[in-house]
Amino acid sequence: MNQEIWQNLEIINWTQVLLNSYQKLLKKELIDRDLSLEEQAKRLFFAPFTVFSHGIESDPIYNYGNKIGLQLWERNWDELTTMPSRLSAEIILREERQKILEETNLKGFLENFQGIRISKTGKRYQINDFTLWNLIDENNQYCGQGATFSQWILLN
Repeated sequence: MNQEIWQNLEIINWTQVLLNSYQKLLKKELIDRDLSLEEQAKRLFFAPFTVFSHGIESDPIYNYGNKIGLQLWERNWDELTTMPSRLSAEIILREERQKILEETNLKGFLENFQGIRISKTGKRYQINDFTLWNLIDENNQYCGQGATFSQWILLN
């Protein structure tokens, strides 16, 4: 049987880290959680907004992107999950992006900020409602950062 990405137990569990951390820090839900864990993973993967996350490597690598995010970044799962997240920003904007990540690390989350991101083929997007939050696992250990946005404008 061919399994969808969101049906993978590791992704189902990671979805809970994303959702639990978001709820804990922002005091609201990212999606309806009155569902089984697998259904929550499916709903997040097919949500009408983007969700990304990266780990805690020295050059953090994406470890999650939902369907709409994969489409915007023009990447498949394997490409995304081997990609340093800094590559989603143009070279001249990477320092600004790094400052936002560091500020989020200190504050726990940031909401309603803007940025420009770039896809695999060079499409540039203005993002207008970006939310970034720290990810905390079941052992209360920092394990990365999540990001979501639902508004973007293609610039080229």
